[in-house]
Amino acid sequence: MIPGLTVTQACLYLGISRQALYQRGKRQAAQNKHEASVLEQVRNERLVHPRIGARKLKYLLNRKNIFIGRDHLFNLLRDKRLLVSPKRAYHRTTNSHHRFHCHPNVIKNGYSAVQPEQLWVADITYLPTRDGESYVSLITDAFSRKIVGYQVDSHMKTNSVKKAFTSALKQRTKQGDLIHHSDRGVQYCSAEYQGLHEKYGVKCSMTDGYDCYQNALAERINGILKSEYLLHKPKDLDEAKKMVAESVAIYNQKRPHSALKYKTPDEVHRAF
Repeated sequence: MIPGLTVTQACLYLGISRQALYQRGKRQAAQNKHEASVLEQVRNERLVHPRIGARKLKYLLNRKNIFIGRDHLFNLLRDKRLLVSPKRAYHRTTNSHHRFHCHPNVIKNGYSAVQPEQLWVADITYLPTRDGESYVSLITDAFSRKIVGYQVDSHMKTNSVKKAFTSALKQRTKQGDLIHHSDRGVQYCSAEYQGLHEKYGVKCSMTDGYDCYQNALAERINGILKSEYLLHKPKDLDEAKKMVAESVAIYNQKRPHSALKYKTPDEVHRAF
């Protein structure tokens, strides 16, 4: 306010009434209060989902009866420097040059599951620790996006991926046809791993070669875990196991998926 300038004079200069000025002030105060409430909830959600994006934040806010427009939320997060930037890292975990038999890609021509436990995708991701290396083997249900089996080890030998597959099989509730899709890594092609397919009547599908796009869903779930939850380098293998267990639980039970109409993997999996 200019010294000596009254509210009435300011209104005359701006060409508005005193009532309009006060109403504008009330609206601005209400908006500031609403934005403060939104930011508080955003920070609360980020305690659970550290790198969750704006669209999913909007959905979670709506569930708590806190409504804000998409563009308004984006602009607010940008102004407060709360938008998350993409993180990209790459560590090759597949050795497809081996003597074992590789199965054809049976989902290449457009096959898609219509309910849980029809198609599982498998992959291994690298998780470095301060003391060395660790690897996470994941089995994900393609329909519900739920991680149905996992194993964390200091190596990526067949025994490790076998434990992830076995844990998923033990939790299986349906007896229908099931396809297991993976890359052509030596672990998945080994006789030991293939023996589980024969024992449980699971059909095997593999990528045509070293092509991550043919196992895109598995790669995507790996990326979500590492870029949204496994943000700190664990001290050792034991800490890595704890971090992965906590991350899988949060991902399955609390993270909304845009591909699932913002339901969680657990919600979709249980619905069938």
